[in-house]
Amino acid sequence: MTPQTASDLSRKICLLAPVIPVLVIDDAGTAAALARALIRGGLPALEVTLRTPAALEAIREMARVPGGAVGAGTLLTPADVEAAKAAGATFGVSPGATDRVLDACEANDLPLLPGAATSSEVMRLLERGYTVQKFFPAEANGGVPALRAIGAPIPQVKFCPTGGVSLKNAPDYLALGNTLCVGGSWVAPAHLVTAGDWDAITALAAEAAALPR
Repeated sequence: MTPQTASDLSRKICLLAPVIPVLVIDDAGTAAALARALIRGGLPALEVTLRTPAALEAIREMARVPGGAVGAGTLLTPADVEAAKAAGATFGVSPGATDRVLDACEANDLPLLPGAATSSEVMRLLERGYTVQKFFPAEANGGVPALRAIGAPIPQVKFCPTGGVSLKNAPDYLALGNTLCVGGSWVAPAHLVTAGDWDAITALAAEAAALPR
């Protein structure tokens, strides 16, 4: 898969909804119900971070739920990429970008949202062919003003800002011309997942899906 093909597919995923839920799953037994709740609320693109032992099994379970596009976040190594692909992930997300991770995603036909925090990192990824990127950590790196400033000289690149994004500030990011969607964890808080309150999560997802962009 070429970087431009990866970016085209990443763009399609980002345009599915204004928000991509960023999910840290401790119990894979909740994964399918969580996916159904989020998809029912209008958020079909789901990022499961590889931060827990249950993550890969959660991806397998979510990949079986109709109507969703399940991705793997926190891809740090080629082994992560291969494991995510084998588990059924249809896209990947990384906090940054290294040549080894980029090479692995291209070799495994896994579209990637590579992370960038500075203009130099954005330019390097653009030089390689990645026109859709993750701006991370968004709030810690200057938030909306920083992303707006990056967009002025580099309008070719579109972003999914993640990190400190909430229901309160998501509209400000989505109003930027270089933002396709945002990533956030507020739509699936741990206490609601633990309680199995899927209706409440669906309501949060619907609220997020209704955000203008």
